[in-house]
Amino acid sequence: MSVRETLLKRFKITKTGKVLRVAGGQNHFRAKKSRKVLRQKKKLVPLSKPEAKLVKKLLQNRP
Repeated sequence: MSVRETLLKRFKITKTGKVLRVAGGQNHFRAKKSRKVLRQKKKLVPLSKPEAKLVKKLLQNRP
């Protein structure tokens, strides 16, 4: 599996150019996390600007 394929599975680029990822910490030690926290972690989280720039650079020739 190439780097490009793994990035396509992990990140989503919106029409406006934001790079989104799934929030971490959803599967391990779920019992002690509140329902509110687990619900909030279902949402996609934007990457920071430097990380987004790197991901966009690696995915620049995507279909």
